[in-house]
Amino acid sequence: MRRCFPLITLAIALLGVLPVGAAIGKVNKVLPHYLDAQGRHSISPSLFDRDAYQSKLRQHPELCSGVRFDVHWRVRTVKTGEFRLKVELRGTARGELPKLKTLEQKVSPGMSARWTGVTFRGDEFKQFGEITAWRVTLWDGDELLGEQKSFLW
Repeated sequence: MRRCFPLITLAIALLGVLPVGAAIGKVNKVLPHYLDAQGRHSISPSLFDRDAYQSKLRQHPELCSGVRFDVHWRVRTVKTGEFRLKVELRGTARGELPKLKTLEQKVSPGMSARWTGVTFRGDEFKQFGEITAWRVTLWDGDELLGEQKSFLW
């Protein structure tokens, strides 16, 4: 019993640290991938080939049909909430202000971290121009849980 007492005390103390119903979230990694006309970001499963193909798509924007942000995220919670990923984009400046675009996608947490793809395609992508900066945030309603952003954000 003496050995269990410190463990029980520690467990009770840790339970009091988090408010009931609080969600803890994090955006671990964001991989922006350009997509070709067929919606592919790579022509083979090799990481070397993927990087080479992404370089080709960056050098030839006329071959791009869109961009997909693959987001690795995690939420630890004791309640179910309305979680969403928000991707904010800044484009090249035409005139005084850069173009802005916000993409949102609802997500549901699981027992482990997840990958979610958020895609920006079509005519709107073609008119947007070059993406110069991005920020990905994870939200629980109006509460910001985590973010990752590009160097230029």
